[in-house]
Order: sequence, then C-alpha cells, then structure tokens
Amino acid sequence: MAALVAGTPWMRIRVIPEFAPPFIFRRHFRRNFSVRASIDSDAPVRVRFAPSPTGNLHVGGARTALFNYLFARSKGGKFVLRIEDTDLERSTRESEEAVLRDLAWLGLDWDEGPGVGGDYGPYRQSERNAMYKQYAEKLLESGHVYRCFCSNEELEKMKEIAELKKLPPVYSGKWATAADGEVEEELAKGTPYTYRFRVPKEGSLKINDLIRGEVSWKLDTLGDFVIMRSNGQPVYNFCVTVDDATMAISHVIRAEEHLPNTLRQALIYKALGFPMPSFAHVSLILAPDRSKLSKRHGATSVGQYRDMGYLPQAMVNYLALLGWGDGTENEFFTIDQLVEKFSIGRVNKSGAVFDSTKLRWMNGQHLRAIPFEELSQLIGERWKSTGLLTESEGPFVEDAVQLLKDGIDLVTDSDTALSSLLSYPVHATLTSPEGRPIVEDKLSEVSAHLLAAYDSGELFGALEEGLAGWQKWVKGFGKTLKRKGKSLFMPLRVLLTGKLHGPDMGSSVILIYKAGNHGIVSPQAGFVTLKERFGILRQLDWEALNQDHPALESAVHLKVFFWQYNNCLSFFVLLKSLMRCSLV
Repeated sequence: MAALVAGTPWMRIRVIPEFAPPFIFRRHFRRNFSVRASIDSDAPVRVRFAPSPTGNLHVGGARTALFNYLFARSKGGKFVLRIEDTDLERSTRESEEAVLRDLAWLGLDWDEGPGVGGDYGPYRQSERNAMYKQYAEKLLESGHVYRCFCSNEELEKMKEIAELKKLPPVYSGKWATAADGEVEEELAKGTPYTYRFRVPKEGSLKINDLIRGEVSWKLDTLGDFVIMRSNGQPVYNFCVTVDDATMAISHVIRAEEHLPNTLRQALIYKALGFPMPSFAHVSLILAPDRSKLSKRHGATSVGQYRDMGYLPQAMVNYLALLGWGDGTENEFFTIDQLVEKFSIGRVNKSGAVFDSTKLRWMNGQHLRAIPFEELSQLIGERWKSTGLLTESEGPFVEDAVQLLKDGIDLVTDSDTALSSLLSYPVHATLTSPEGRPIVEDKLSEVSAHLLAAYDSGELFGALEEGLAGWQKWVKGFGKTLKRKGKSLFMPLRVLLTGKLHGPDMGSSVILIYKAGNHGIVSPQAGFVTLKERFGILRQLDWEALNQDHPALESAVHLKVFFWQYNNCLSFFVLLKSLMRCSLV
C-alpha cells in the first residue's frame, strides 16, 4: 500500500537543514531543521471525511464533509469516507449508522468507504491495526521512534518540574538516549513501554494552508510524542497520518481545531517517506454570542434538524454559506450549483455565526421551490400522519397547500397553518384590543346581513361556484351595505374565519366550506364548520360586545359555551336514538 502512495507526488516536504543531515534521527545526530511544503497540481484529487462514531453528526462536521464533497466534485476527484473508531470505549456501531444516515440524507454520497468499498480499504480504523503496527515497527527500525519505559508517575513528575520552571510540558527525553543494554533489560523484565517519536530539538515547520496561508510552529515546543500506547493501540495522530498516506489523500480539509495536529503529522509523513497532502483548516461555527456552537445553544446535530422538518437541500445550502460565498449577492444554491461555484480559495478563515432564523427562512425558500405536485404530496402525507386529515391527497389537499404554502417555512409549520385555518377563535378576536375598532364599526349589522345571506342559501350557493361565485357575491354584499375595501373585507374576515389576519379570505372560506362537505378533516382536528360558525354568530351578545366592560370576554365565552353545550346535547340525543333503533 505504501509503495503505491510513495510515487504520488501531490505535496512534498522539503527539508532545509543547517548541516544537511539525513532525516533519520540517531542518538548522535543534531536534530535541527526547517520544513516547507510544495504542491504538485497534477496529482488526482482525493479528499476524506473522517468522523468519530461517538455521537450524532454535528452541523460543524456536516459542513466539513460538505466542503470536502464540493471540492472533490468540483475537481473531478474522489470523496472518501473513513470511520475513526479507535476510541473503543465511546465508539458505537449505532453512532456510525446514524452518521452514515445523516450524510446520505444530506445527499453527500461517498465514492469509497463503508457500504461502498474501494481499493484503499478497510475504511474503519479499528480494522487497520495490523497496518499501524507495521509502520510503527518500520519507524523503530529506522530510529525515528524509540521505546519509552517511563511510568505514569515519572511522566507526571516531569510535568510538575516543567510547570515549576515555567516550561512547556514536553517529554524530557529520558529514554531517547538509553543504551541498548538498558532497553534489553526492561524488555526482559516485561516492563510496559510506548513508542515515542524523536522530534528535532530546534527548527520549525511551515506549511501553506489553503485557507489560512502560511502557518508555522517551533519544534522546541513539542517534545518527543507517543505514537503507540503501552497496550498496543495507536495514537490518533499516527493513525490519521498512516491512513491519509496509504489512502493517497491529496487534500486534508478539516476543522481548525486540528491545526495543531499538523506538526506531529508532518514529522511522521517525512519519517515514513510519504508525500504530505495539502491542508485546509476550516474555521469553527459560532453561536450568536460568538462562542463555539454547542448544545446549550439549541439543536446542533443534523438529525435534530431533520426531525424538526428541515429539508436536506436547505441544510446543504445554508451550511455552504457558513464561511463561503461565490462573490455575488446570491444566497440560493442547489447542490449542483454549489459544485459548479465552489472554490476552497473563497472559504473565509474567520468564524461563521450559525443563525437559526436565517436557516428557517432559507428552508422556506427551498420548500416553495419544490415542484407543486411533490410539495403537495409531502405536506399531504404530513397532515394525514399527524391526524389532521383522513386522506393525504386529492383536490382539498392541493387547494390547501396552494393557499397555505407561502406561510410555511418548515414542513412541520403546515400543521399549524392548517389547524389555524380550521379553527374559529372569534370570541378571542372580538374581545381583543385589535378587534375593538372592528366591533365598534357596526360589526353587528354586518353579522345580521351575513346571517341573512346564510339563511337564504345565497352565500353557500355562491361558494358552490368557487372563487368567481364568491367574488360576485362579495361585490353585491358590499353594495347592499355600502361598504368596500377594508371596511368590507375586515368584518367579513373576522365573522367567517374568526381572525384578523390570514391567507386570501375568499380562498380560505371556500376551503372551509369544502372541508365541511367532504368529511376529509379528522374529528380530533378541532375543525369548526361554516354551519357551526354561523350558529356561534347567531348566539353572540352584540350589546355586551359593544360595551367597554371587564366582563365582556366572560360573557362572550359563556354564550359560545352554551351554544356548544346545546349542540353536544343534540348530538348525544341523536346518538341515543340511533342506538335504540339498532337494538330494535
């Protein structure tokens, strides 16, 4: 596997030593060098997303996956998924499945990885232990690493001494210069040991980060670090380096919190003779208070947003804009448009603030961009599953979606929108401060004429003709009352819908009329039919409503209560009669 990669010159470290020593660290070599990297643009693009299956897929991880995906697709490269499950205590197969499910939901299909396979597998770190041990032994043989027999107590003592001297807590190098006899003696006793990497005592590492520009570290702040634990388990930085190298990863696009790891990984790359990939470290996603986004700020995982009714295309669009833009004012992108426009050079190195309000707005834009037939099916199935309707398709569903879609940003909003249309909170509206001017504008007279139109069958006849019939009837009704515009439509809206605001009134009333006739609304939906609404209007005490009295709301509630109570009594009397007939 290594041989396949060694001849792939996508980015190489160039050593600039003071005394031109070879890059094999023996005890007597002076360890002093500087490292720079250069990119070979002819190499095939291969990127990877490597989540740890220790929980749900965070939106920050999803954005990192997205940037890798977009970069690969825009360059005609490969997007590799690798599972970093070396944390045996916290990693679970359930978490892995959840991560895979979330990535698939977002539409970020991987070219190689779990469930897909590929030429560079296995794609779970837990299945690659033999390879890690092989490369660790290679480093031991070359002198780049050595066995360290220090106990935990000794290491803690070194840290305490460093703190007292106000020095970085780096390893003192006790076993770096041990004689072969000392090492053999500890091995014979069975003393546990780790593998430590020899780090030059002087020098620096410089890389050209594709997002952050030149980044450098001094090597004297690092100290010899562990690559294999005493239990034989490899350490994260060693695993990642071996994996990226043997999988021929050309570009490592990851979160900025991994930037400090680059120093250790670059040293391992060179020691193993592997070319080093290009690095791009993406900024953190911040909360509105500019702290790191966490659970205390609300939903943070992709699964949570899916369950809240967000669309995958909206999530992808919004996540792409967290730190990236195409240089225009455009904010609406499909996944194909993002692939076409994406450039790693336009990723901002400053933190991006996660704005849930903007995400909701963007979801609404994508929701309304869905073809109407698909949107109607999506919302219709939602209404049936939540128990609002008994059917998920048909003319009523289509009309309702058409009427309500502009007020729906999330699929779950459709429940509230339909429930509001079906409800009739007329008593709350009439007794509210906003409803007071309408009541005082001779609303009782409008109500009387409206009841007359209902009793004569004139109104329902017009509604049978649809929107044209409604418009013709309203025009005549306005002439009779000598009202037009707001003075006509606002009283009618309140009396027929029970609300001051809402979607188009004519379409709303027609839909309410159809709902009462077709029986598509579930009994538990709280639907008040037009017939029932007129019954409530007939019971209103307009004298009380026109008085500015504290007991006004109670009086209206009492009237409505008695009307509903009498209707319930009538229903139960009818039910009792039907039961008697069935017994006979």
